[in-house]
Amino acid sequence: MFKREDENYIYEVVSKNIKKYRKEKGLTQEELAKKINYSTQFISNIESKNFQTFSLGTVWRIALILGLDMDTLFHEEK
Repeated sequence: MFKREDENYIYEVVSKNIKKYRKEKGLTQEELAKKINYSTQFISNIESKNFQTFSLGTVWRIALILGLDMDTLFHEEK
């Protein structure tokens, strides 16, 4: 887990939220990957505890598929 002061922290926040909302929508990693035209491995890497960078464009596409406002994926759980 990254500290809030670490720039990688935001990737961790977004990753957790992608996984949370994907599961809430009843989508598998494979289904999400197909909908955004990325590999299942890429989605797996995003959601893993390993560090994986991704673009704002990727976050935007995922938010659209999940039916969320993009800022929802940046929300920090307290």
